[in-house]
Amino acid sequence: MLASLFQRYRRRSSFLPPAPEDPICIIGDVHGCISQLEKLLPKIPQDHRVMLVGDYVDRGENSADVLRLLMGYSGFTCLKGNHEDMMLDFLRDPGKYGPRWLRYGGLQTLASFGVRSVRAEMSEAELTDSRDNLLAAMGPALVNWVHELKVFDYSGNVLTTHAGANPQTAPDQQSAETLMWGHPEFRTVDRRDGVWVVYGHTIVDEASAQHGRIAIDTGAFATGVLSAVCLDGGEPRFIRARP
Repeated sequence: MLASLFQRYRRRSSFLPPAPEDPICIIGDVHGCISQLEKLLPKIPQDHRVMLVGDYVDRGENSADVLRLLMGYSGFTCLKGNHEDMMLDFLRDPGKYGPRWLRYGGLQTLASFGVRSVRAEMSEAELTDSRDNLLAAMGPALVNWVHELKVFDYSGNVLTTHAGANPQTAPDQQSAETLMWGHPEFRTVDRRDGVWVVYGHTIVDEASAQHGRIAIDTGAFATGVLSAVCLDGGEPRFIRARP
């Protein structure tokens, strides 16, 4: 029994506080919730770098406004989520990837860009027309901005991704698929290298930090609560905003 307690203590104590090279504040999944984002940004300490974990589009009503707002902040670090990945697939091949994207929030994104007459079930020709209209509404600069989004940020002992990471793999050896879509062992197997992983993607009741994982997706599109974590080498500090 004593040996078991000692091993548990060692596992807990192997994690030093999350300490990025410079203070950062990391915002969870926005999903078109522009009101919460605009109310959260002023709460971020001015000496903290601002980062977002992806999923700016779909489900909420104002994806277009969110993307345009973020593109205008050149100092922000914006990561790519699986919903941006689905949107880019739709732009590349609407007939193949459109139906799935529409089921997972693409309808709301198209509407936010003024693309009308869309519905859950459309022919390939209709999907192609919708893609063309979306490209025109976004414009080349915004399309390129989404294409160029990073899939992770690694600073100090903090790895930030959209959906987590493979706990058995070094931070700089992760696949883009895992970082955007997740890994089956991420939330059940603890890392052994002292790296904290900040992530969204999976909705939690309340943002929290435990066992080397910092969860910050509080389901803004459904709950109205957009959360973020501020990291400066001490205990994580959580902030949130409502509409």
